Amino acid sequence: VHSPAFTSAWPHNPAGRITGRPMSSAQEQTQQRPKIVHDMVHFKTSTNKHPLGVEKLSSDKQVWQNPMQHSVWTEDEVNSIEKTHVEAKGIADFVAYSAVKLARWGFDTLSLYRFGTVTPDKVLNRAIFLETVAGVPGMCAGMLRHLRSLRRMDRDHGWIHTLLEEAENERMHLLTFVKLKQPGPLFRSSVVLTQGIFMNVFFLAYLINPTICHRFVGYLEEEAVKTYTDILTAIDHGPLEEWQTAPAPQIAIDYWKMQSTATMRDLILAVRADEANHRDVNHTLAELKPDQVNPFVFEHVLSDKPAHSTPGTTASPSLSAAEVRPQDAATSNLKEESRATGSPASAQG
Repeated sequence: VHSPAFTSAWPHNPAGRITGRPMSSAQEQTQQRPKIVHDMVHFKTSTNKHPLGVEKLSSDKQVWQNPMQHSVWTEDEVNSIEKTHVEAKGIADFVAYSAVKLARWGFDTLSLYRFGTVTPDKVLNRAIFLETVAGVPGMCAGMLRHLRSLRRMDRDHGWIHTLLEEAENERMHLLTFVKLKQPGPLFRSSVVLTQGIFMNVFFLAYLINPTICHRFVGYLEEEAVKTYTDILTAIDHGPLEEWQTAPAPQIAIDYWKMQSTATMRDLILAVRADEANHRDVNHTLAELKPDQVNPFVFEHVLSDKPAHSTPGTTASPSLSAAEVRPQDAATSNLKEESRATGSPASAQG
């Protein structure tokens, strides 16, 4: 059975023929096949009719699933996340780290997050605003590498996919948190202003020095992991105890494939795991040359980690940041090996 994303691109007529071509004997036999019911998620949510007459299972119930690759964490994974730090080596790393620390101090001061008791309102304001910023680097870098690939008429070696996945993941964080609080006009105006400035600065910086940009994002995600770890501490032992039992939004349950009883604490655990993954991915990309193969492509294709069921989440084969840190010797040869052996990565853009 073909995916509607491909079959819908062909002009089929009601008789089942591709326009302008006679029906073959194989196609005639297809018309007489028994009725088939298909349970593929993307097919169920699509309004398109299948050209072979395949019917939808439970067509009266809409099922949503994000089509982008993203990690679905196990309970062991979300609870094993730790604060880590990559020591700055050289001027570029020092500039990136200093910029992140300055930005954090400025934001914590202006938003008053540093002062007084942590409250749900403070946490949501902070999370919503920062996620509108965090979704920019992946999209900007992915776009620039996409355009670079077009100009050079050459492969990108898998970077684009990982960068766009990061941007979409951060956007889903935002859409989850705005289910809990809708920002007002002043807040939204601040987001527009910040995005306009940050997008243009990051765009120019990535054109000049992609390495420092990935290091900057790596340090930014280190701070995000610290923040969400502090929030978890406040949930377990402080002023956010209500989030121990408060239900997670349905969008979060669907996206991370959590159980229906998932709480806000489970949500924060999943978000922190995502940020730790972005942290390690960007620190890894900062160590690579622009033409080296993205090592995370191999993990997307070859990952065979079994699924697990946990009280907060359910997991499918996914990417674990700790498992994909490239070894120096292996990374330097990924490009050549993928071309020579025809490994899955060689098929990536």
